[in-house]
Amino acid sequence: MNSTADHDRTLASPNDRFGERFKASVSASSVQAQIIAAESRSLATTFSELENTGAAAKAAALIVGARRKFIAGEGKSAVYAGLLNSDLSATLSNVFLVDGRALSGVTILTDVRTTDVLVVFSMRRYRRESLRLGQLFKQAGGQLVVVTDSVDAPLASLADALITVHTGSASYADSPTAVAAVCHLLSALTSSSAKGARRRLADRDDLARALDLYDPTYPYAPTNPDDPTQASEPA
Repeated sequence: MNSTADHDRTLASPNDRFGERFKASVSASSVQAQIIAAESRSLATTFSELENTGAAAKAAALIVGARRKFIAGEGKSAVYAGLLNSDLSATLSNVFLVDGRALSGVTILTDVRTTDVLVVFSMRRYRRESLRLGQLFKQAGGQLVVVTDSVDAPLASLADALITVHTGSASYADSPTAVAAVCHLLSALTSSSAKGARRRLADRDDLARALDLYDPTYPYAPTNPDDPTQASEPA
């Protein structure tokens, strides 16, 4: 890790980073240029490392092979968990978001099986709820996929599959770019090898039409070929 990255890791809170990175004399155009450059580096570095390590492919294989797939994250990481849950639910069965409301950590921990997998998003400053859930799930015999920002992160040593993302940023907030990209990559890898994925997507299109979920005048909405009032999908 270089000295710039080392220094960045010492800026633990958004308040620390704001004071370090946003000076009164800095123009909006300068901030924009710095952020675009930093986001590009974070994404490129993350993808390069994933290609070299095969970590995303390993994680996807664990998810596809699991009977039940649980996804969790707290704070900002809850957004990443929700994103992955939304994409995986479209092509896989038995995908569950641990949101603390409809499904709590206590509920899943009372019935962990060796065929279960838990995907945990855990970014600094590392929420205790996520750490404890991951630890107890692993102790109970489940498989653990950890998406985090450092190989030294608290759950890293427990992971059956560890995906590290670069979150370096020129903003006060750690970058979400590479994390969102990893969600997209994981959902694509799992769906491409999941049995029944195409059938589930076709069924969802049929249900979307039956429930009238989309504006039929929008060209990308699922259409009914027997209804002349609906626009056709692009080729």
